[in-house]
Amino acid sequence: MKVFVVGIGPGGVEQMTKKAYDTLMSCDLIVGYDVYINLIKEHFAHKEFITTPMTKEVQRCEIAVNEALKGRRVAMISSGDAGVYGMAGVMLEVAAANKEIEVEVVSGITAALSGGAVLGAPLTHDFAVISLSDLLTPWETIEKRLSAAASADFAIAIYNPSSKKRADYLKKACNIMLQHKSPSTVSGIVKNIGRDGEEYKLMTLQELAEEKVDMYTTVFVGNSQTKVINGRMVTPRGYREL
Repeated sequence: MKVFVVGIGPGGVEQMTKKAYDTLMSCDLIVGYDVYINLIKEHFAHKEFITTPMTKEVQRCEIAVNEALKGRRVAMISSGDAGVYGMAGVMLEVAAANKEIEVEVVSGITAALSGGAVLGAPLTHDFAVISLSDLLTPWETIEKRLSAAASADFAIAIYNPSSKKRADYLKKACNIMLQHKSPSTVSGIVKNIGRDGEEYKLMTLQELAEEKVDMYTTVFVGNSQTKVINGRMVTPRGYREL
């Protein structure tokens, strides 16, 4: 008995890996957060779907495990990659109580990669990925990680930069990074990656602090060597000057 945890990428089926697509095609039941189910539903119209709202991750996994125990072939989906702020870890924890259930994680394209491709090449050298959501992580911990990554001159990809309850979190994050990075540090945002309404914008870190973003935005902050080349954000890999 097996449950597949599938990263569906940014949202468009054309940006899903072939293995992810083939896995979903082979399953009887697809379980997921309702927003992500809606992104793929039309492409798998002959499948059965079960959705749950946000914050019901454990319940979602329990549903998937229970259906798999009935002998059904079940997939749990995550946007991006299931192992990056996704469902893979939760599923492995929940399924551990049922030794007969095997969990297979099918990787996808996380927003740092798909969004980075839209901007150009912002993450060509060492980088950190940090979520500003304090739903599961204390803000004090997020502050420490932002400060550490900025002081080490990492390029940084920021997930979940804002919400209605966290409208000022990106500004707070920028102020932390500005303690270690130049105000002129090349930065960028990408909204609705791989979906209708995709757009991107380049700016400085100082300007980023005043930018209005939402949960569908991924933020990129360069390192000290990041530059703009023909309108694209580029972080050199560390080779000699070309």
